[in-house]
Amino acid sequence: MTPAARLAAAMEVLDEIQASPKPADQIASLYFKSRRYIGSKDRRAVSETVWRVMRTKARIDWWLEALDFPADARARVLADLVFQGGKPEPELFQGAHAARPPSGEERRMMEALRGKSPFHHAMPAWVKGEFPEWLTPRLSELWGERMPAEVGAMRDEAPLDLRVNTLKATRDEAFVALKKERVNSTPTEISPIGLRLANRVALVQLQAWRDGLVEVQDEGSQLVALIADARPGMAVVDYCAGAGGKTLALAAAMNNTGRLVACDVAEWRVDKAQARLRRAGVHNVTRRVIDGESDKWIKRSAGAYDRVLVDAPCSGTGTWRRNPDAKWQLTEETVQELVVRQQAILTSAARLVKPGGRLIYATCSILSEENEDQVDRFLASHPDYKVLPVPGLWGELVGTACPVTGAYLRLSPYGHGTDGFFAAVLEKASE
Repeated sequence: MTPAARLAAAMEVLDEIQASPKPADQIASLYFKSRRYIGSKDRRAVSETVWRVMRTKARIDWWLEALDFPADARARVLADLVFQGGKPEPELFQGAHAARPPSGEERRMMEALRGKSPFHHAMPAWVKGEFPEWLTPRLSELWGERMPAEVGAMRDEAPLDLRVNTLKATRDEAFVALKKERVNSTPTEISPIGLRLANRVALVQLQAWRDGLVEVQDEGSQLVALIADARPGMAVVDYCAGAGGKTLALAAAMNNTGRLVACDVAEWRVDKAQARLRRAGVHNVTRRVIDGESDKWIKRSAGAYDRVLVDAPCSGTGTWRRNPDAKWQLTEETVQELVVRQQAILTSAARLVKPGGRLIYATCSILSEENEDQVDRFLASHPDYKVLPVPGLWGELVGTACPVTGAYLRLSPYGHGTDGFFAAVLEKASE
């Protein structure tokens, strides 16, 4: 593709993302699949532009509003072109698959932005931090003076973390296997089973991935699975298993023994996990589609499990580094609905825990109402449960330096270099 065609493709992808409620990565993937003439280098170049524009959307829109210019996908790409030091050269708008040349108004807009920095001292905190304005009071209360640094870290692109599948390899062995394929990695600082890649790679092309030695999983998510303390021979439930990332980690911790049930309300998600389980060599997992909180299997299985992990559906605010489009689709009403749903899920999952067993509640959210407040509500109505402070569990279960001092595991990109995660370990009283 020519630079002109790449520029036009970025405009088209952003246009489709803006018009659809689907996740941006799905839309981009479908766009490229339907255009087989776009090679890997061109896909990478177009994607870099698309994701950079999404990461700077609030700032670009602030400048466009200051210039009284309508903000849409085309205008944002043109503004980004200027901020990247480009100019509206004629060759950028000529040839096959090229976008139409800038109009007179567009040229004036681009000229007005020339020499400007994407940041401006007059920008409000939510514009500088690239997050919805309505979240400002929540984030200010959560982080105080640290808020600019915290949201700044959430703005940046996330690294690619891998979890070593300890059923098949040690971390050192996985490191060597990747090195042989010219993939450089470094051990994660907090997780003892993680590797962080220096550069993004196509994992499906790596033998280490095809052989099941490694799986994609953020370091924070690895830690949540570790503090669940799933041991060999136990009966364990991954209550909201989704695509199976934490299921795989739990199975490895259990050394492929015991009973591990992976539940989800969506059959397609449960089925999708099968290929990952097979590649990882996992065979102690039973996949189960449940009918929400009223499922009969839950009633029949009450009090039968040593560990129940609830990785609850949430706002995903901790994953903005990976999903910059999601923040602009989030509303206050959606968060309120999620809080109600989380409460129902947690209450239902708690029925599965045997006396003396543990319930682990986790989210990839940074919002207190989905995390600490949710745990407080649960404890108020379940006096037979108590909190097990994470620092007291850390030495035995993880073994690295504990990243938190409070009772819960609360992680953030700025403080820990992970996605935003929350986890609480709750133990049910013995009979």
